[in-house]
Amino acid sequence: MPYSLASSTWNQEELDAMQSVIDSGMFTMGKHVVEFEKTFADSVGSRYCVMVNSGSSANLVMIGALRFRKQNPLQSGAEVIVPAVSWSTTYHPLQQYGLRVRFVDVDRDSLNYDLEALAAAITPETRAIMVVNLLGNPNDFARLRSIIGDRQIDIIEDNCESLGASFDGKQAGTFGVMGSYSSFFSHHISTMEGGMVVTDDEELYHILLSLRAHGWTRNLPKQNHVCGTKSDNPFEESFRFVLPGYNVRPLELSGAIGIPQMRKLPGMIEERRRNASKFHDLMGRVRHLRTQREIGNSSWFGFSLIVEPDAPFSRADLIASFDKHRIDVRPIVAGNFAKNEVLKWFDYSIYGSLANAEEIDVAGCFIGNHHYPLDSELKLLEQALAELPGAIG
Repeated sequence: MPYSLASSTWNQEELDAMQSVIDSGMFTMGKHVVEFEKTFADSVGSRYCVMVNSGSSANLVMIGALRFRKQNPLQSGAEVIVPAVSWSTTYHPLQQYGLRVRFVDVDRDSLNYDLEALAAAITPETRAIMVVNLLGNPNDFARLRSIIGDRQIDIIEDNCESLGASFDGKQAGTFGVMGSYSSFFSHHISTMEGGMVVTDDEELYHILLSLRAHGWTRNLPKQNHVCGTKSDNPFEESFRFVLPGYNVRPLELSGAIGIPQMRKLPGMIEERRRNASKFHDLMGRVRHLRTQREIGNSSWFGFSLIVEPDAPFSRADLIASFDKHRIDVRPIVAGNFAKNEVLKWFDYSIYGSLANAEEIDVAGCFIGNHHYPLDSELKLLEQALAELPGAIG
C-alpha cells in the first residue's frame, strides 16, 4: 500500500548476519543471542536482558518470574491492575497464573492510564500494576510512583510498542522491576519474531533464564538464586528441572539480526519523531479528530486518530476514505479489552467507568509510522482527510 502500517527495517547487514548463522549450522539459541542480550541491556540501561521468541512470551515469563521469586511471590489470587486498552497478551499471562485482574480506564488524550482513576482503583489487595506504554508513549512515571508511595506494589511494564521512548531521561521499560519488549516485524526493530525482558534484579534474571528453557538449570550460572549451587557433573545437571517452565527460546538467527538492528535504532527513533512532528503539524489544521498527547519522549509506534462525538463524519467514513487512498489502518491496539468474550475465563473486576476506553474502541483507529521520511504518505493522508465533510478547510 502507498501508506502501509509497517515496513522492513533490514538491509544487507541483516541478510549477512543471517547468512553467517546459516553457514555456522547452529540455529538454536547461542552466542549471537548472548551478544544481542548484552547489547540490548546496555542500550536501555538495564543490568540484564533475556531474549525469548516473542513479546507475548516476554510477558508470560515476566509474570512467571514474579510468581517464583523467594520473597513476596505473586501468588494466585493476588490483584493486578491493568489498563483497559492494550493487547491480549498483556492480560492472558495474568489469567494463566491465576491472578485477579482489575481494569482501569485510560486517559482520553495520552491513551495511557487515567491516573486519577488508577489512584482510586488501588485496594489493599493490589500487589502489582501492569503499566502499558501505548503506541510508543511512555506513562508519567513520576505520578505513578507518587500514587504508589510506600506501598508494596510492583510496577511491571509492557513496553512492547514503545522501544526507544523515554521519560525524564530514562528508557521506558526500565521503571519497574521488569519490562517487556517486542521485536516483531511491525515494531521499532525486527528480529522476525522476538521479545525481551529486562531487569536489574539478579534473582528475577536467573528465574527468567530457567523459565525460558524448560525450567531446567542448564543455562544458570553455577551459583544462582534458583537452585543455589549447580553440580559440576554435566550429565546430572543438564536435565535437572526446578521450575515449571516453557520452551520460548529465540532462534540464533533472531539474535544475529538484532545486533545490527540495535545499531540502527537511535537513527530510526529520530526519524519517527521527525515524522510525528510533521503529522502533528498536519493534524493542527484538521477538525473533529484528535490524536495522542505525548508524555515524555514518545518513540511514536503509530499515529492514533479518534473521531470526536460531534464530528459530521463517522469512523466508518474515515476508514472508507483511508481504504480509497490505500492507507493501511487498524483499531487502536485491541480497543476496550474488557468487552471481549475471553473474560469469561478471567477472575476480574472493573473500577468505575471505562468510558474513554469505550470511546477509543468505537471511534478510534491508528495508522503507521516508519523509520524513513513520510512526506508523500502524509500528503496522501491530507488528501484522504480533505474528503471528509468539515475536516479540513
